[in-house]
Amino acid sequence: DRELVLEAVRQNGHALSFAADPLKADRELVLEAVRKDGHALSYAADPLKADRELVLEAVRQNGHALSFAADPLKADHEVVLEAVWQNGNALEWAAGPLKADCELVLEAV
Repeated sequence: DRELVLEAVRQNGHALSFAADPLKADRELVLEAVRKDGHALSYAADPLKADRELVLEAVRQNGHALSFAADPLKADHEVVLEAVWQNGNALEWAAGPLKADCELVLEAV
């Protein structure tokens, strides 16, 4: 039941891990989950891991969520910067060229 899962992820983003696959592809539900816990991005359907707005929400809550983002977003300067602001170690999951970006490296340390 969608409403039950929506209420569950509002309490604990990790509840998304127990949702049926179609619900893991529900943008609104996943957005609620990552706002509560960015790590919930790991349970989202792959197309949502490429949703820039959703990934931004996830990395703002937990920089480690960058590790679950689609590769093009790992090369997105703004997304990586948000992740690094939240957790300097997130630079580890950035695309190669961004790992040498002076601004990002300074934010990471």
